[in-house]
Amino acid sequence: MGAKVMAGFWRYMLSIPPFLWEKEISKGKEKIRANLGFMSEEHRTVHHCIVRELPKVKEPISPEFIAEKLSMPLERVRSIFVDLEKHMTFICRNDEGMAVWAYPVTVEKTPHHLTFSTGEEIFAA
Repeated sequence: MGAKVMAGFWRYMLSIPPFLWEKEISKGKEKIRANLGFMSEEHRTVHHCIVRELPKVKEPISPEFIAEKLSMPLERVRSIFVDLEKHMTFICRNDEGMAVWAYPVTVEKTPHHLTFSTGEEIFAA
């Protein structure tokens, strides 16, 4: 079955020609690549570590905690925290500089509660 995009209009479903939506998908891919271009493998490693650890510790995570966990230099981890927060996509820090959320999880109360198969519970960012 070929890819198809349908749009609802009042009581009708209309098929959108591929030449219209394929171009938009290409533009979206380029935008995502441009937004993620700043991320090194270390950025991804730090972000993934925060995401893994937040549900376990259930409290804000410091750069010191991550530096120790990943055996990385503290100043490098602090720099990565700044980069990740600056791009407003991956982490948000509190006034003490600790990560309180790392997409998609947060220790701050939200209407979206998660329970993992491991039994860990946390809120969704």
